[in-house]
Amino acid sequence: MQEDISKNELEDDGLFEHHQIKVDPKQDLLRIDKFLMDRLPNVTRNKVQKAIKDGFVQVNGESIKPNYKIHPNDNIRIALPEPPRDTDVKAENIPLNIVHEDSDLLIVNKEAGMVVHPAHQNWEGTLVNALAYHFQQLPEMEGNEGRPGLVHRIDKDTSGLLVIAKTEKSMTHLAKQFFDHSIERTYYALVWGDVEEDEGTIDVNLGRSFKDRRITDAFPEGDFGRTAITHYKVLERLRYVTLIQCNLETGRTHQIRAHMKYIGHPLFNDATYGGDKILKGTQFSKYKSFVDNCLKIIPRQALHAKSLGFVHPSQNKVVQFDSELPEDFMTVLEKWRHYIQFH
Repeated sequence: MQEDISKNELEDDGLFEHHQIKVDPKQDLLRIDKFLMDRLPNVTRNKVQKAIKDGFVQVNGESIKPNYKIHPNDNIRIALPEPPRDTDVKAENIPLNIVHEDSDLLIVNKEAGMVVHPAHQNWEGTLVNALAYHFQQLPEMEGNEGRPGLVHRIDKDTSGLLVIAKTEKSMTHLAKQFFDHSIERTYYALVWGDVEEDEGTIDVNLGRSFKDRRITDAFPEGDFGRTAITHYKVLERLRYVTLIQCNLETGRTHQIRAHMKYIGHPLFNDATYGGDKILKGTQFSKYKSFVDNCLKIIPRQALHAKSLGFVHPSQNKVVQFDSELPEDFMTVLEKWRHYIQFH
């Protein structure tokens, strides 16, 4: 198993992102810049080569040249400068779909394609940039400066509901509910295959992949990662795909996407987890054309954060918020319904 772990204890100045990689015993010879580009997120070849030139890449404790080829069992240590963490968020006049607003909080229906907060290569055009424009003085959690109002997030290409805190009290109140796993979060997902059980629970540890840090892997032995629990229920069977409802007990990165891949049902058009190609169905050319058309209609994973339920910070009662499926999701669902009815 190839190990790729950020060494937090090495991050003494906070200006560098540290990685240590133990190369697999069966790894073929490969230039180190290509090897690191494949395994580190948001890294260009120029950035890697500069790090090598500046002495921030070591193999087996020694500095190396840019044309060095990695060998099996090499120990690689790399430090990359992190982008500046500018806590002064740029306010941008970006329209928001606000489902609910009161003096304590907002419920926003985020469209697919919008990043939630500024980060690597996405410093503008995010939900937080829009919030900074439309709302003044949103609270921030200690250690999470530059992300005003946020108590949770969803992936860039996942659509759906987010709760935004407008006061310090509501932020603390909501954050505690997330910590206690008492927030009700319901997602709708279209997955490949005919899910065998009508309902079930996936209780499998999730953690960052050893091979690619951008991906979340399942660790069924429980020897790595963190506890992750997803409850699912079949809503509609469409022969080659299934519409399911997922309720999160925990909130790990890419939890639904990684869990559904683990049980053999990747999300429809989830390129990161292998769902962007035909996984079930016939070999007929008409079917292939049909699926290709569906993939073009919803050019992202078919996942929508449909509803939220929690105890309101001031009203001290449970409130529920729901949303409709977005147009791309609904259109693809209708196409699958039509296909299985007439084929």
